[in-house]
Amino acid sequence: QVQLVESGGGSVQAGGSLRLSCAASGYTSRSNSMAWFRQAPGEEREGVCFMYTGGAGLTYYAESVKGRFTISQDNANNTVYLQMNSLKPEDTAMYYCAATQMTAIQALGVVTWGLDRIDFDYWGQGTQVTVSS
Repeated sequence: QVQLVESGGGSVQAGGSLRLSCAASGYTSRSNSMAWFRQAPGEEREGVCFMYTGGAGLTYYAESVKGRFTISQDNANNTVYLQMNSLKPEDTAMYYCAATQMTAIQALGVVTWGLDRIDFDYWGQGTQVTVSS
């Protein structure tokens, strides 16, 4: 099992920044792909960004966050970060970290088509981000 714990959420005004953290523990060797999802009340879950930690530097960003959000990792601490800049009220949501094991071919699929076609095995409890105008 892999346990994921998110932190760093909060309230910020539009234009501000937040950095979310996702600390992984347990059998972290069972996952080589990390992603951030978000879900606003009454909305479907949206895949925000992705990183294939198995190598090749593969990443994916949803169009809605491209150029504003950055996913990164700290291997020494088994932590993945989501740096969110130029936040907008429409970024308000519960943010979830997720992990799974996938092949490089599957990771290329995510880069090409997004996160809708991949199931993630491990999920955190979520952290709330609220952006006020």
